[in-house]
Amino acid sequence: MVRKTILLCGSSGMIGKEILNLCLSSYRIKKIHLLVRRPISVEEKKVSVHLISDFSKHSVDASYLQNIDTVFFCIGVYTGTVSRAVFSEVTIDYPLALAKTLKKIKSKAKFILLSGAGADPTEKSLMMFAKDKGVVENRLRAENLASFHSFRPAYIYPVKKRKEPQFSYQIARWLYPFLKYLGKKYSIPSTILAQAMLKVSLEGSDDEIFENKQIWKLLS
Repeated sequence: MVRKTILLCGSSGMIGKEILNLCLSSYRIKKIHLLVRRPISVEEKKVSVHLISDFSKHSVDASYLQNIDTVFFCIGVYTGTVSRAVFSEVTIDYPLALAKTLKKIKSKAKFILLSGAGADPTEKSLMMFAKDKGVVENRLRAENLASFHSFRPAYIYPVKKRKEPQFSYQIARWLYPFLKYLGKKYSIPSTILAQAMLKVSLEGSDDEIFENKQIWKLLS
């Protein structure tokens, strides 16, 4: 069995944290590289932390980009918390810059993007979130990476309670029992989403886009 090397962007976020914990406990993962903008302390032998000041710039000589099996790109910002320009930069420019660098070094890594329900591939949506998610998916696809997968979860229920970033997320948390009752199209627990993303990393998939119901099916 070949053990895998992971590059994780967004390890401080809700899903990034879940993926990191899964990778730490998995015997199938031998090395985890974390790209971070602020110093963090991780006392785990198979984790290496790499400081990067600008996620829109990557060096082809960076040692951590070599021999990567999977990139998890989980960096994101909430709609309404930043300016239009910053939202576009984080949502589109950051993952695209990394993908272009991987392409330059002829990486064979799977690129797994945390996108979102409603991503519009026509790029015509008047909603910032839907349009930009559609744009980045299209641009990443156009890079012809070795393997590209985009996860489009609906409402993500934080299994580990957190301070919600907006009042709308507080409401969504209160409504979760009702959303859960409506079926697997409208919500997914953070743990299930992370497990599904890791499964595609380890086992691969012929599918490129995973809508909420398809994410659930990955673990059925």
